[in-house]
Amino acid sequence: MVTLNKIYTRTGDKGTTALGNGDRVEKHALRVTAYGTVDETNATVGMARLHSQGDMDEALARIQNDLFDIGADLCRPNIDQDADAEYPPLRINAAQVDRLEAEIDAMNADLSPLKSFVLPGGSALAAHLHLCRTVSRRAERLASELATGGDVTPAAVTYLNRLSDWFFVASRVANDNGQDDVLWVPGANR
Repeated sequence: MVTLNKIYTRTGDKGTTALGNGDRVEKHALRVTAYGTVDETNATVGMARLHSQGDMDEALARIQNDLFDIGADLCRPNIDQDADAEYPPLRINAAQVDRLEAEIDAMNADLSPLKSFVLPGGSALAAHLHLCRTVSRRAERLASELATGGDVTPAAVTYLNRLSDWFFVASRVANDNGQDDVLWVPGANR
């Protein structure tokens, strides 16, 4: 487990940071940008939780924990060396993706099919969930780009892809099961 006794270390004052395996890289490296955007996604989920309760809040809490797992996964390169590591690195797994899919299916079962695109908005929770969706999409794009080098757990990219879908469906649930969705009207302001 992590122990944080001192918050600032001065080790990053020259623009580098340590990855999970101890390697130092530039703070603007793609890997750091990817897991930093996962952290940003987590912060948006925290904002959404200010407006959630019950089952939705419990699901969002699980997602926040999973996002920390993804951050831990992405900050640890050299997947091919996992077996040789001093301790087993934390990696996202298919069961976490499967849980998201089951939750999406359960939430979507009570929603009417859409006949238009949904504009971000409606309730405060729905608006925040749309922000979560867009930031998680950016995290997915970055993780996908990082994965072109082959050094990313495939389930991490899949999880981020599924997560944005989860946020979309959850936003509809937060809008009175889609009844209060704000729908796009093409060309309405011409």
